[in-house]
Amino acid sequence: MSLGGSLVSVKNEVNWKFLNLFNHFVRSLIAEKPDRQVFIVVGGGSVARHYRDAVKQVTGRDLTDDDLDWLGIHATRLNAHALRTIFRDLAEPFILKHYNIVQKVSKPIVIGAGWKPGWSTDYCAMMIAEDYEVDTVLNLSNIAQYYDKDPAQHPDAKPFEKISWKKFLILNGSEWSPGMNSPFDPIASKKAAELGCRVVIMKGDDLENLGKYFRGEKFVGTVIE
Repeated sequence: MSLGGSLVSVKNEVNWKFLNLFNHFVRSLIAEKPDRQVFIVVGGGSVARHYRDAVKQVTGRDLTDDDLDWLGIHATRLNAHALRTIFRDLAEPFILKHYNIVQKVSKPIVIGAGWKPGWSTDYCAMMIAEDYEVDTVLNLSNIAQYYDKDPAQHPDAKPFEKISWKKFLILNGSEWSPGMNSPFDPIASKKAAELGCRVVIMKGDDLENLGKYFRGEKFVGTVIE
């Protein structure tokens, strides 16, 4: 799972209500299928944006992409530590954050965070998919589906239930920048296409809908493959 940081931290607080529900949901997945292994890579969310805005206020200048990246990376690691603490009894005692090495994992839950500038957590999720032979990544954010154009600006925008990587790469662009608002990072998208990995875009706080996906029922989302 690539879990959007916006689900973990909202406005000026940690979204403990979502984390509580997510905790029970993930535990139910493991209970239903004890041999299941769940990888969760989490983004920085509002924590990263708060630090970015505060530093800009102090310095009176725009931050470099490198500085923006590092603020975001450490925000993802803080969120990741929160998740690892929540799942302490089921998760590996370490957090995946150095993707130049493949660590041995055996616990039901493995938590990942950001690594270095230029890499979004979506891309880190794809590195995990490659390293641990994962064929499907669930992209959980505040977006329910991928649209042919921005639905906030175009009332006639139409959602995709399925879309090919070729078409998605054309519509979604090819460049990434720190903090960009994209349903799935363009660089990570290229990596997923190369790996032949399926990505499913879903609204992360709709756990009932997420449950339908795991049960093989009809769900709301966009499958990219």
